[in-house]
Amino acid sequence: MHTFTILFILFLLVTSGVQLWLSLRQAKHVGDHRAAVPDEFADKVTLDEHQKAADYTHAKGSFGRINLVIGAIVLLLWTLGGGLNWLDEIVRSYGYGPLTTGVIVIIAFSIISSIIDIPSSLYSSFVIEEKFGFNKLTLKVFFMDMVKGALLSVVIGVPLILLVLWLMESAGDLWWLYAWIALTAFSILMMWAYPKFISPIFNKFEPLEEGEVLDRIKGLLTKTGFNSDGVFVMDGSKRSSHGNAYFTGFGKTKRIVFFDTLLKGMSPSQVEAVLAHELGHFKHKHVFKGMIISMIMTLVGFAVLAWLMKQDWFYTALGVQQSSTYMALLLFLLVSPAFTFFIGPIMSRWSRKHEFEADAFAAQQSDAGELISALVGLYKKNAGTLTPDPLYSAFYDSHPPASIRIAHLKQIG
Repeated sequence: MHTFTILFILFLLVTSGVQLWLSLRQAKHVGDHRAAVPDEFADKVTLDEHQKAADYTHAKGSFGRINLVIGAIVLLLWTLGGGLNWLDEIVRSYGYGPLTTGVIVIIAFSIISSIIDIPSSLYSSFVIEEKFGFNKLTLKVFFMDMVKGALLSVVIGVPLILLVLWLMESAGDLWWLYAWIALTAFSILMMWAYPKFISPIFNKFEPLEEGEVLDRIKGLLTKTGFNSDGVFVMDGSKRSSHGNAYFTGFGKTKRIVFFDTLLKGMSPSQVEAVLAHELGHFKHKHVFKGMIISMIMTLVGFAVLAWLMKQDWFYTALGVQQSSTYMALLLFLLVSPAFTFFIGPIMSRWSRKHEFEADAFAAQQSDAGELISALVGLYKKNAGTLTPDPLYSAFYDSHPPASIRIAHLKQIG
């Protein structure tokens, strides 16, 4: 057995083991605190709401652990089990050129992976989300989303795959730099195009109607000097009763989007406070900083791939008998999460720092008390647990736990 094979198995076992351990810690911690609402939320959250959140967290965690084990097994079947090698041999037998062969292999892999994921997605939406009253999907919408996503992948993804594979084949030793430039340009283009052309394929967006909410939003935008392409309401209730709000777009195409489910449960002043928090991310350039970090990580990833693709052991140690650019790309995308899992807590900590900064901005531009009320409302609407395990939260949560976040808002407010 090759040394890299042993390393891959070891990292996969450690990564999966830590994830299972953290998930079990979360389940125990949430279960231990299920019987009583935390004191700081006693006058805002009922016991039934608190226990619903605990049960929802438990259900998602249990299913997540099953998916984690299945995912690790599927990964081993694709690699050491010979799945990728089998797929590669079948496509190679047709005698196409390397670019065509590579695109077909990657598309075939994506289709098979999507089919494998269908039962999990169905169970998540139509059993777990349905049980807790969140699911609004119909089977028709579920499968239409899949078809639309597949068509978009062909229209947008295939040209990008062709370009990257062509650069890997033809651009010499610095192909990884050119591929990084191409991917970065593509990502920026998608940030511009997504709100205008892609997102409307899946959801309807209507301008926010005139009234107090829009007046408050316009006043806040003027006060903070933020320009946008408009304020829109998305039909999130078409798929789920969860509520959310977000910014999307790039440059002049930036737009503010509220789920219709969120607007139904908040007062105008709470909506203003939530928007002020989101504006805080832009004012502190969190989106831009995130883009820079993503670009750096992608550049490093391409550089590592450029070295690995020249090593014959990289293929044979992972169950692939014949080296190729497209197989190097597939293997790298498949196995790298096992080696980079522990970067996650660092990124989560960084994200939580940004949330505190955005909260501080919101407290300056609106009412901290209204943001606290809005956040409590969102925890109740989305059945978010108020008592996460601290270590689990440190690894995974991009937002601070409710008690810490609200205590911070009270302090700065």
